[in-house]
Amino acid sequence: MSPMAEAEVEGDVGTSRHIYPSSAMVGDYLRAAAGLVPTGVLFATVPISAVPGTILGGFAAVFGVFALRTVMRHGTSVEVTDNELRTHGVSQRTIRWDELDLMKLAYYSTRRDRRAGWMQLELVASGTKVSLDSRIAGFDQVVRRAADAAAARGIELNEATVANLESLGIRPGALEWQR
Repeated sequence: MSPMAEAEVEGDVGTSRHIYPSSAMVGDYLRAAAGLVPTGVLFATVPISAVPGTILGGFAAVFGVFALRTVMRHGTSVEVTDNELRTHGVSQRTIRWDELDLMKLAYYSTRRDRRAGWMQLELVASGTKVSLDSRIAGFDQVVRRAADAAAARGIELNEATVANLESLGIRPGALEWQR
């Protein structure tokens, strides 16, 4: 889980912009194509009866939704300021740091030995939820800012979140974060 690229710092002090680099999204595009292309070829070239057609159609729908989510994620950018986190893209959401209600940082392993995987940051404020995964450029910076806001607000973090913060080198700090 290495950072793909550094976040771009904009004109305002304390403002950074984060995107999902194309190189980080290639695998998801290939996985979507690996499901959509064979089913499309089968539908186009072989007469298929109702039951197998329904099953194949279900697979095509799953891979189609995955492809759509990948395109949406790739088109999302995140702007972090001293006061808030704003997403830009298909869905535009704002998390104000002084209204942060929940912070979770989860690790999802892709191997049994837990040496490969990704992290997902979930933030909730005033009913608005934003989820980012560790492929976004500058993920550590976003997590650090969210952890600072959670500490300032006295938000209780679960044990997994605290362990994942520590794995990123972010210490719970002088404020008492409960596990």
